[in-house]
Amino acid sequence: MPTSSQRWTVIPAIAAVALFASACADSTAEGAGGSGGGSSAGEGGTIAFLMPDLASTRYEEQDRPLFEAAVEEQCPGYEVFYANADADAAQQQQQANSALAQGADVIVLDPVDSAAAASTVQSAQGQDVPVIAYDRPIPALPADYYVSFDNEAIGASIAQSLLDHLEETGAEGGVLQVNGSPTDAAAGLIRDGVSSVLDPSDYEVLAEFDTPGWQPPDAQRWVGGQINQYRGNIAGVVAANDGTGGATIAAFKSAGIEPLPPVTGNDAELAAIQRIVEGSQFNTISKPISIVAEAAAEVACGFATGNPPEGESTLFETPSQLFEPTVVTKENLKEVIVDGGIYTAEQICTPTYAAGCAELEIS
Repeated sequence: MPTSSQRWTVIPAIAAVALFASACADSTAEGAGGSGGGSSAGEGGTIAFLMPDLASTRYEEQDRPLFEAAVEEQCPGYEVFYANADADAAQQQQQANSALAQGADVIVLDPVDSAAAASTVQSAQGQDVPVIAYDRPIPALPADYYVSFDNEAIGASIAQSLLDHLEETGAEGGVLQVNGSPTDAAAGLIRDGVSSVLDPSDYEVLAEFDTPGWQPPDAQRWVGGQINQYRGNIAGVVAANDGTGGATIAAFKSAGIEPLPPVTGNDAELAAIQRIVEGSQFNTISKPISIVAEAAAEVACGFATGNPPEGESTLFETPSQLFEPTVVTKENLKEVIVDGGIYTAEQICTPTYAAGCAELEIS
């Protein structure tokens, strides 16, 4: 039997509203004898969890199940209604409107378009529904809270790691910079972090690209064009996430470039970890999704039950909780990824990567 969140993803909006109204009636009847003055975890309600795209596998494979499990643990009376916009800002707005129509108590939003998401914040707050910005900030209109890893630190970390490697190996040439989506404020922060390291360095940024919607095919096509223009002069590539990093590597392989220049990433997707094991990707960022998913669930449950938390910092005039990222290369992959419980040796060391795993003593 499908879960409530799965039903919400596929059923028509009218049917979804009818279903939710029926659920609310049952909930009201059950809680009629309780005390007034706001919700409690025992009375229940709904929390909308709206994710931005399917290009990054993390949202379906990690963020959603981890967030749902954390809500169930921290405020078990609350249901999670999940939707993924598949990189369509208009669709995400419709999903947010549907969540509001269904009476969501809190919206947790990872925006497709950080600027367009301001209208969601305005609509929700106009109905006294708090919005938790998740992973990507909403600069134009402050959300009620922001939970993320420090995106500017992510950009600076992957760039500095690459720069140190280029200097240690005496690499010559310039660097390509493959940024994330131009409509994603988090991508802008990552870009700023990268630029803060590369701009004052001795390595010229040969060219820079903002990848529409973080789509790997667009990144691969652009990198392919740069290879034609700068062949023999590309010392390395700073790619803003593992999807664009993998696309960059595919472009170099298609062009027959050997050896591959070092390429960065971010998100520690399993495929990226395997590329680091085999040597085709230089680094990634470990930012265990469980950390932000569980923190966002705690914040959402706090708002839903009338106990909103205070921010540990402020970003874009929004109370925020920002976590520190960890750079992963071959040198610390076993310690951070395997010993840290992010992926098992069995998940990483399929036959294709067995030799690399043996070299790194992963078993």
